[in-house]
Amino acid sequence: MTTRGDSVRPRVGVSSCLLGNEVRYSGGHSRDSFLTDTLGQFVDWVPVCPEVECGLPVPREPMRLVGDADAPRLVTVRSGVDHTRRLTSWARRRVRELEGEDLVGFVFKSRSPSSGMERVKIYDERGRLRGKGAGLFARAFMRRFPLIPVEDEDRLRDPDLRENFVERIFCLRRYREAMRPRRTRGALVDFHARHKLQLMAHSPALLREMGRLVARAKEMGTAELLTRYEDLLLRATRLMATPGKNANALQHAAGYLKRDLSSDERAEILGLTERYRAGFVPLIVPVTLMQHHIRRSGQAYLAEQTYFDPHPMEMKLRNHA
Repeated sequence: MTTRGDSVRPRVGVSSCLLGNEVRYSGGHSRDSFLTDTLGQFVDWVPVCPEVECGLPVPREPMRLVGDADAPRLVTVRSGVDHTRRLTSWARRRVRELEGEDLVGFVFKSRSPSSGMERVKIYDERGRLRGKGAGLFARAFMRRFPLIPVEDEDRLRDPDLRENFVERIFCLRRYREAMRPRRTRGALVDFHARHKLQLMAHSPALLREMGRLVARAKEMGTAELLTRYEDLLLRATRLMATPGKNANALQHAAGYLKRDLSSDERAEILGLTERYRAGFVPLIVPVTLMQHHIRRSGQAYLAEQTYFDPHPMEMKLRNHA
């Protein structure tokens, strides 16, 4: 049940220290085994280290954010040297360069004054904590790419956030590959048809809005159509796929098999779906049973649904209850 575009590896930005590169202020690294050993098997990393790339040495004096939470300054902890202008000037250039990297996501270093996406401590002039926010480079990146999936390595330890992030980057990769050879209404209709169950598991409301947009495809120019669709796609997949919404998608899929299933088989599917909804079994259990019946029945529509194979099976992202 692989789908077109799955053979193309997503390109994902990452804080360089998370890959084991010794670029931290101490001269060390923050290697993350999930990123290097698991996700790294399936994506192409684009490493970024703001401090080193803007010209600071390794090792270097540690820095922190100081001042206004909406526009903090980057200042060394002991000597008070202000590196704000140096880093922000570099960040403006770097995000423009990253526009050409075809990124479908970014993994930031948590709590870093340059790369933290959230929860970065901000101090006043006397060193007292006054709030939390985003690091300077992360802030610039997220302002330039507001809907591209972003996470940090701490948040990716949560199995639900991890699955959602990986699903989002592979979905966006498939969308771009589907549109790359032929940016046509027909290509969009095909992509949308194959992703209906996956989108249903994230946001039935946005799925309906996307369906209305696709149905009106001939009423607008192709560029406007694709821009509006991609915006809705990224907004929809950013919403978490909950057990309730997953169960709804599975029950919807089972409806396509009603002529091919015995009463006992239907009861088994519905029973496992409810056990998943209640938290007794992981999502992979009802999904695997559905895949078995889809293969046996030869149901073409379901066989093309990315919902049943949204990311590499080897990552075991649906195996947690």
